Amino acid sequence: MATSNDSADLPDGLSRRHALGLLGTAGAGAAALPLLGATPAAADTSFGSPAFHPTADAGGAPPVQGLHLTFGADPSSQMVVSWLTDGPVKRPRVMYGTPEHGFGSSTVARTRTYTDGKSGRVVYVHHAELSRLKPGTDYVYMASHEGATPDSAVFRTAPRGRAPLTFTSFGDQSAPQVTWSADGTSVMDANSTPATKDIVTGIEQVAPLFHLLNGDLCYANLDVDRVRTWNNFFTNNTRSARFRAWMPAAGNHEIEKANGPLGLGAYQTYFDLPSTETDAELDNLWYAFTAGSVRVIVLQNDDNALQDGGDVYISGYSGGRQLAFLEKELRAARSSRDIDWVVVAMHQVMISSTDANGADLGLRQKYGPLFDKYGVDLVLCGHEHNYERSLAVRGVVSGSETLTPNPVSSATDAIDTTHGTVHMILGGGGVSGTTNQSFFKDGTAKVITAVSASAPAGSKRTSTYVKEQAVWTGVRDVDHPYGFASFTVDPGRHAGDTTTLHVTYYNVNKPDGDLSVFEKFTLHRKRSDGKR
Repeated sequence: MATSNDSADLPDGLSRRHALGLLGTAGAGAAALPLLGATPAAADTSFGSPAFHPTADAGGAPPVQGLHLTFGADPSSQMVVSWLTDGPVKRPRVMYGTPEHGFGSSTVARTRTYTDGKSGRVVYVHHAELSRLKPGTDYVYMASHEGATPDSAVFRTAPRGRAPLTFTSFGDQSAPQVTWSADGTSVMDANSTPATKDIVTGIEQVAPLFHLLNGDLCYANLDVDRVRTWNNFFTNNTRSARFRAWMPAAGNHEIEKANGPLGLGAYQTYFDLPSTETDAELDNLWYAFTAGSVRVIVLQNDDNALQDGGDVYISGYSGGRQLAFLEKELRAARSSRDIDWVVVAMHQVMISSTDANGADLGLRQKYGPLFDKYGVDLVLCGHEHNYERSLAVRGVVSGSETLTPNPVSSATDAIDTTHGTVHMILGGGGVSGTTNQSFFKDGTAKVITAVSASAPAGSKRTSTYVKEQAVWTGVRDVDHPYGFASFTVDPGRHAGDTTTLHVTYYNVNKPDGDLSVFEKFTLHRKRSDGKR
């Protein structure tokens, strides 16, 4: 990305008054930053239609919308600033710097587009990568393009090396806005509830370094106007995603008919993620990053799951490339003396005692041996609209048709993850159709073991289910549908010391959206930098 230290380069049309007002949205004290280039440039009115007459403060360009952050390949030195527009723009760019020194740098944004296969509308998303940042440092930034009022916020880079940090996670969110139905009446976005908004406020109360969004982001594939729903999603989440990286996994509801070869074209356009894939068709679908001593690996499970859950059935689409990526990442993480915690974020599940989607044998077959071989600590999912976590599991119950995960301990309060992996279902992100009332009460669970070879028109492939004893189940929340988890790393004090992950699961309560603690527990293991 092009970077400049030209301190005279304020976005076109930005007056000192505008800059002060914008910085006021970026946090206390931000308005005291040095301002650069107080004289505004002449507004470009080329974007205005004949019926639109820009004022002295407006340039006529599409506004900056849906500001959101994602990490670059190195979260301690790279951040990607992204925003949406309703049309093409000129000179999209981001100015940034530290609170002490102001907007001393700028970088040009790269524009991606896709054409929605249902409406024919072209969507424009602009991604600017900020690089050469300092670890563990606060930055202010301002996103703009020619003729539009900029938008701004602050963020903090990840620490480099072992340091305390907090991250959060949930899945299955939706978007709390109204849209149009097919007959022209107004309805809520598909599967939306007020909790979809409340949970974002909850994340900001915790104020994590980053957030993991485990699939089924906004359910746009179910709405008449998919583009509007995506806009609603970013409008809702920018209240948090402008201040901290929201790192998503694509779920089955991100698969949209006629949007790219896999139906994931919208998702792949809206987010710029640290993917290492060279095939454009697979770009942004799986990736990994390190924050402190935590290695996070994000997967796209429709490749390896059996269940038919999207607009089109794409099981097996990578031809094994994602599995090769996963093993390569796990091997590297477990051989590193700098990585203690290995966390996998994904959508569909390997454990579930809910009479809803059920666990997926495809994931157990493909992921299970790798998770066991390389000692994955934590697997974070969505898909089931409830909260459940497993006991630590390693291997499978001997002779089980469903490859039932084998519990290695009955502990639920303090768990040594060197002995087994803990799976967490965090599907209470705000979507309707909650499943906390559907837990099996007889100690059993169901597993998808096959799907039909084809699907009737307008329907899904039929799943075959086999019941199993849920010997792996640990804790379930039967009373509350909505919530998220927070994870705080205590890195320990010296080489070979014990490092601890403190986990809190918060309920987001009706009707006010207030938070309460459902449970707390800890995971622990020895640091990887001890003597070998």
